[in-house]
Amino acid sequence: MEISRYYKPELDVLRFCAFLFVFFVHRLDLAPIDVNEYYWGYHLSLIGNYGVPLFFFLSAFLITELLTREDVHFGKINIKSFYIRRILRIWPLYFTFFFGMVLLTSTTDFFGTVIPGQAQLAFTLFSGNWYITFKEWQSYCINPLWSVSVEEQLYILLPLVLFFAGKKGLKIFSVFSIVIAYGTIIYYAQRPTSGFSGQWTNSFVQFQFFAAGILLSTYLKGWEPKWNAALRIGLFITGILCWLIASMVCEINADAPHLATILQSVIGWFLILIGVMAMFLSLYGAPVKYMPSKLAYLGRISYGMYVFHITMYWIVFSIFKNELATFSESIGLSEWKNGVGAVIAFIATTLLTMLSYNFFEKPFLKLKGRFTLVPSRD
Repeated sequence: MEISRYYKPELDVLRFCAFLFVFFVHRLDLAPIDVNEYYWGYHLSLIGNYGVPLFFFLSAFLITELLTREDVHFGKINIKSFYIRRILRIWPLYFTFFFGMVLLTSTTDFFGTVIPGQAQLAFTLFSGNWYITFKEWQSYCINPLWSVSVEEQLYILLPLVLFFAGKKGLKIFSVFSIVIAYGTIIYYAQRPTSGFSGQWTNSFVQFQFFAAGILLSTYLKGWEPKWNAALRIGLFITGILCWLIASMVCEINADAPHLATILQSVIGWFLILIGVMAMFLSLYGAPVKYMPSKLAYLGRISYGMYVFHITMYWIVFSIFKNELATFSESIGLSEWKNGVGAVIAFIATTLLTMLSYNFFEKPFLKLKGRFTLVPSRD
């Protein structure tokens, strides 16, 4: 019996939303927003940090859905095929970009500091997030790759847990991950520091979002909500409000999570998780006809957009900062120079990603199809 295709375009749209959150917050690195002049613009940008947990949640939910369908249909999962699929999707772009940056930072002065040998080894072994946790942020353009390391750690564990322990084992693994996450959060809260804190890039903390995605997939059992548009919009707004409280009141920030008290930390991280789930449920099961195909496409290629976007920011705001000022003035938008730069960076990111996806990544995705047991999107 042929197994049915599993593809949810609304989750690609949500994936693009997650990218936009991250894109907006990273603009603050090189083109800061004056919090006094643009209070809400600043804080709405700052919650973009939580786009990464949304990525994590989506990945875990979708991988669990595909693996459990494979298990039900074939009676077991093929771990080898799973690993090959993940390798073909993640590794080509990841390693090409990373070692390209290693080469550029070691031979030019355009792309930030040289990447040390220990960092090269760590990122090669997908433990770059742990290197940052203990050594602080690295050369600017490679910093977003920390989250790929965290995802790869999930990809190693998830099929093994399901293969050897089944759905019950997945639930136990997920609950245990959440307990460990909040134990780690309390550990950091008990040790406030005025300097860098590695809480944000710590796998134990971030695994709570994987765990929530796994649990939701396990308990929904294929059920999809058929809610009206008003309720879905309300859920998405609720997610934004949860994130704003986590950021503004509980002070959970990617660069300074160490300032929060134990109560602030626990409530703040829990609000981030609730916000992620609210946004997910706001779109999950939404009618396909309401999902713009162009946004779904951008969500489909969002991995490349995530990898490239911060480098495009660097090129626009650092390498070509003088040209940006001249161009902005020439079109009468000198006061909005940073906004113009962000638009240029977004367009450049999108175009570069489309080229990468169509001419570099697709051949690997075609190979990936040979090892796909449950049909889905690329």
